[in-house]
Amino acid sequence: MGHVIVVDLGFGDAGKGTVVDHLCSAGPVAAVVRFNGGAQAAHNVVLDDGRHHTFAQFGSGTFTPGVRTHLSRFMLVDPLALAAEADHLRALGVADALDRLTADRDALLTTPYHRAANRARESARGAARHGSCGMGIGETVAYAQTHPDAPRVGDCLSPIRLRRRLSELRDWYRDEFPSGEDVPDVDACADAFTAFAGRVEIVRAEHLHRLLRTGSVVFEGAQGVLLDEWHGFHPYTTWSTTTFANAETLLAEAGEAAGSATRLGVLRAYATRHGPGPFVTEDPALTADLPDPHNLAGRWQGAFRVGHLDAVALRYALDVTGGVDGLAVTHLDVAGARPDLRVCLEYEIDGERVGRLEAGPPDLDRQAALTHRLLRARPGYAPLGRAEETIEDVLRTPVVLRSYGPAASAKKAVKGLATFGRALT
Repeated sequence: MGHVIVVDLGFGDAGKGTVVDHLCSAGPVAAVVRFNGGAQAAHNVVLDDGRHHTFAQFGSGTFTPGVRTHLSRFMLVDPLALAAEADHLRALGVADALDRLTADRDALLTTPYHRAANRARESARGAARHGSCGMGIGETVAYAQTHPDAPRVGDCLSPIRLRRRLSELRDWYRDEFPSGEDVPDVDACADAFTAFAGRVEIVRAEHLHRLLRTGSVVFEGAQGVLLDEWHGFHPYTTWSTTTFANAETLLAEAGEAAGSATRLGVLRAYATRHGPGPFVTEDPALTADLPDPHNLAGRWQGAFRVGHLDAVALRYALDVTGGVDGLAVTHLDVAGARPDLRVCLEYEIDGERVGRLEAGPPDLDRQAALTHRLLRARPGYAPLGRAEETIEDVLRTPVVLRSYGPAASAKKAVKGLATFGRALT
């Protein structure tokens, strides 16, 4: 099949998990490589027999026997959350998920201290909260930027070094948030992380190089391009590179030719956003009418919001990523049952009509200014019509996979998914 990189072009929750599950079940696929984010990911996969799992760190192809998961160095690995996820998979009949998992020794560890810091900092923002899953993702990255000895997966193989680094992290947390929530003692945390090292194969970068030569690999992204740390609508973003960049870096390091992997962009037939931040096409009526059973409002993440398809935002996502080879469109069953759905073709901002947003190099000040403009934007709509045809027309990109439900059997490959682009041959 060739290597494929799966990226969400929106604010997340577009259906990356169900797309990856389909690719792996249609296979053959050797492994799923996770290349950004951490335990805050929520990639829902529902099987034809009704079994459902929300994949966070394991690859969303894990239900397919033999498909491995590799957590690359760009992942933030939470051993405690990973153990809980493995338990749920075991209850669903997947007993060997941990046996099929490898983790890069250079990946950062997310700990209970990061999680507590995340929640304390977000709570302190009050009404100005940025939106968070409360899993410690941003704190893991921020701590590592100022502390070269931040704990990493490889430290789990050295109990003495692990305890020292966890102690430094705990002390930082207590100094930074003296009234923060209680956290586990270092020995308990270290014991759990050492047990993780005894159960999971911890590897060097060369492992991925070999893995890429055993067969086709699916690179599974987390969150969405519109939440990207550099190109998203700051400050309502994630501390993660959500574009194709990390996956393509890993491929280049392994000696794969530039452009050798197929870029697959995922979007819903309508727009959604979880938590605060600009959402130009939001429609309270759609939010009320189209609840998502797998994306509920949460204490930290906030409300699940629904709106009409936003071609302006999606064009921006395509521009900042450099484009895709094909699109996977999900929730077409919903679109087919809702003739009232529309597509936003342009914004009106301060009397100006805008059909395309500027996509420049990383600049958080510019992104913050863009966010300010988007909060004043008003959508200019047209009827959605037949969703997949409209999407191809307004984005000038082929739809190669259509999804009419959560299970792999509800997917329809079009325009030769097995032959499109550079890699699916």
